[in-house]
Amino acid sequence: MKLTVQVKLLPTPVQAAEIEETLRACNEAATWVSQVAFEKDIKRNFALREHTYTAVKDRWVLGAQAAQHVIKKTCDAYATLKANLKAGNLGKPSSKRYRRATEKPIAFRPEGAQPYDDRMLSWQYTQRTVSIWTLSGRMKQVAFTAAPEHLARLALCRRGESDLLFRDGMWFLIATCEVPEAELNTSVTQFLGIDLGIVNIATTSDGQIMAGRRLNRGRLRERTLRQKLQKKNTPSAKRRLKKRRRKEARRARDINHKIAKHVVAEAERAAGTVLLEQAAERWVVEQANGALMLCRRLGPQVRPPARQLRLTRLRGRHREHGPPPHHADPGLARHPPGGRVNSTELLTALHAQQTDLTPSQPSEMVGIASACARTIRF
Repeated sequence: MKLTVQVKLLPTPVQAAEIEETLRACNEAATWVSQVAFEKDIKRNFALREHTYTAVKDRWVLGAQAAQHVIKKTCDAYATLKANLKAGNLGKPSSKRYRRATEKPIAFRPEGAQPYDDRMLSWQYTQRTVSIWTLSGRMKQVAFTAAPEHLARLALCRRGESDLLFRDGMWFLIATCEVPEAELNTSVTQFLGIDLGIVNIATTSDGQIMAGRRLNRGRLRERTLRQKLQKKNTPSAKRRLKKRRRKEARRARDINHKIAKHVVAEAERAAGTVLLEQAAERWVVEQANGALMLCRRLGPQVRPPARQLRLTRLRGRHREHGPPPHHADPGLARHPPGGRVNSTELLTALHAQQTDLTPSQPSEMVGIASACARTIRF
């Protein structure tokens, strides 16, 4: 599988100036190539080279590999835009955001990332230096640093291109690594179900709840502070906004990483497999007419009408504290005192007790034992 490793470059002031000049020239050339592609309506790599390759090399004094990467980066940007438009991520064709994205060519930031292949970038792992192409020629002995585990992965598994990136006054290289996958374990007998949400980030089938209350409070606090600073619009407010940018994203990424490591560690300890709710074909628990029903979804984003679903009623578990109307046994309809009921708990119990359940053979489950919920707050 492919993973990325981020290393931090430690160039001298002279080296940093040359790298910055090279990066600005590549992005300026990419913006010009984007204008040509937009005017001529040519978005394919090979066809666009015929109109821009020679001009890019002569006007910005780029090498052959750098010129080709500039053209390819432009085509990739238009391919991404086309995919977003098709998926509806930019709204309807009549929306302002959709028109703003399609009525003018794509522009690249002066400090935008630039791809480098092995002909333009070479690594010296033992000396922790790189040799990188610039407008003034090959620049050698550019130091870099990273975490020890990242350095080991970089030396063993690096393959393909790397991206040169400038962010917050620092230079980075994002390298691609081909990490060998572990052998598939086919003798798994235990499963750990994961239900993802917003109020609770993740809920496992063994009763653990990763609550997101603190994270949501932090997001609200950051949003309120941003609104206040943007309303002031003073130089000091702008400095504070620049200092705090991406802080919320970094916190959320760190929390998600901790949750993922915790879940994987629990699954490894139990020698089981993690089951997420985004399977291509899965059983999910839905609430219908006050009762929980077991439904078979046909896809992760496709929800057929209720009359096309095969429903199996699960007696004894309801999200309401009181029994629904006409319930046969009101005592079974009480909310269990052990904690919050979640869909993965029911699915895991169903998988353990009725492995031969199929949509054509519905059956009822009575008295599923509920585990006491253990909440982990983030």
